[in-house]
Amino acid sequence: MPAVSQRGRERRRTINEINMVPFIDVMLVLLIIFMVTAPLITPSMIDLPSVGKASRQPDQIIQIVLGKNDNLEMKIKDKATPVTLKELANAVKNAQGPRSGTAATSSAVIISADKNVKYESVVKVMDILQRAGIQRVGLSVQLAN
Repeated sequence: MPAVSQRGRERRRTINEINMVPFIDVMLVLLIIFMVTAPLITPSMIDLPSVGKASRQPDQIIQIVLGKNDNLEMKIKDKATPVTLKELANAVKNAQGPRSGTAATSSAVIISADKNVKYESVVKVMDILQRAGIQRVGLSVQLAN
């Protein structure tokens, strides 16, 4: 009798293998789905902004320079004048000149900052200019060689 019970135990051993056939079937079905749908997907075009498409070039460029210690300086052509953050909006409006009708004279304001200046300071200057109603504000970028 003990020999019979041993044979029964051998038959009841669990199989430690995974059946790979269902997995392969699912993967082949997914592969076919992707192969059929891939040619149907049309690539979308991204409309990137380009430089130099302004309708009118600025008559004058007003440059706001932020120094290392958050010192503000306003440059018009080659003339530089120090300004504080509180009087920045009025100084830029005065530099733009009188408004003719509803449109201001075409002048662009460019913000240049030292690389050690906090980003928060640059955003403050942009915010002050935006709240003052100055339309054309840009950032100066220097490309590394």
